[in-house]
Amino acid sequence: MNAAEQLHDLQQSLWLDNITREILDNGTLQRYVETLAITGLTSNPTIFDEAIGGTAAYDAAIAAKSRSGLSGEALFVELALEDLRRAADIFKPIHRATGGVDGWVSMEVSPLLADDVAGTVAAAQAIYSQAARDNLYVKIPGTVAGIAAIEEAIFLGIPINVTLLFSRDHYLAAANAYLKGIERRLAAGLDPRVSSVASLFISRWDRAVADKVPAALRNRLGVAVGQQTYRAYRELLNSGRWQELAAAGARPQRLLWASTGMKDPAASPNLYVEALAAPATINTMPEKTLIAFAASGKLSGTLAADGGDSAQVLEQFKAAGIDVGALGRKLQLDGAQSFVKSWNELLELIATKSAELKTA
Repeated sequence: MNAAEQLHDLQQSLWLDNITREILDNGTLQRYVETLAITGLTSNPTIFDEAIGGTAAYDAAIAAKSRSGLSGEALFVELALEDLRRAADIFKPIHRATGGVDGWVSMEVSPLLADDVAGTVAAAQAIYSQAARDNLYVKIPGTVAGIAAIEEAIFLGIPINVTLLFSRDHYLAAANAYLKGIERRLAAGLDPRVSSVASLFISRWDRAVADKVPAALRNRLGVAVGQQTYRAYRELLNSGRWQELAAAGARPQRLLWASTGMKDPAASPNLYVEALAAPATINTMPEKTLIAFAASGKLSGTLAADGGDSAQVLEQFKAAGIDVGALGRKLQLDGAQSFVKSWNELLELIATKSAELKTA
């Protein structure tokens, strides 16, 4: 049994943070399911930008869709959903076997809508309807406007992956939006079983402070924030508010660790995966991280429900001059701007390829 399978046995879901047409066509994704315990995947504009720009695997589809009159965002959404429908079908047996707890794929709304509540909700409805797969999450960022859109989308019965969360406070805002959406459904006599995950980004914390803290604190901030957030997650699941919803049939919004690939070449590639092992959570990881962990990962326990030493570690960062609250807000803003940049580059790439393929 490899380390990935051991982690799965600890009841943490392993999802792939990647999708390309190539790994669907050549059977790689299916092999990851069978040998590395992968039970879902996530995508984002950057992943699709790299996949479409880095290979010719999408050229025929782009040319055909261009000839049929599709362009811009409409062309991209259908191109991405072609991949995600195939991936969702691979995970459908897992989704069915786990009663809808696992076996999900994710598709992001346009990051250009980050400050548009109504536009985000409309886009989420359109993507979920167009995908025509029960096991597809629509990703909405946990920004201020995004939080309002998340509550409304949950009320409308759309499964949501809340993305771009960086702190305990971000997580709690996303969790509250989910709970309010479910409470509204119950008040309206609707089924409370609407699935959601809350995605907390880890590695970007350490990249942001790498040259600002003593060597003893390198690569420790992301894990400390994760520990602090995990404590809040466990406390919420034990709360009377959640217990009342659970008794009515609601499903917990699971905590997901995102951005768990190690960027520091001097550190173990398995650091975040090993440190964030915890039942009833999800770790979505790049292929490089997945393969490294499966080959050499070592598990030595699970996250402490009380947050472990996170309070002391965060105090050490404060003493080193790091305002963790302000940094979390900046990371979310920077992340949203990065996705806008990738989105614009992606649409420009598709436009260029469409024109070139039409000429050819």
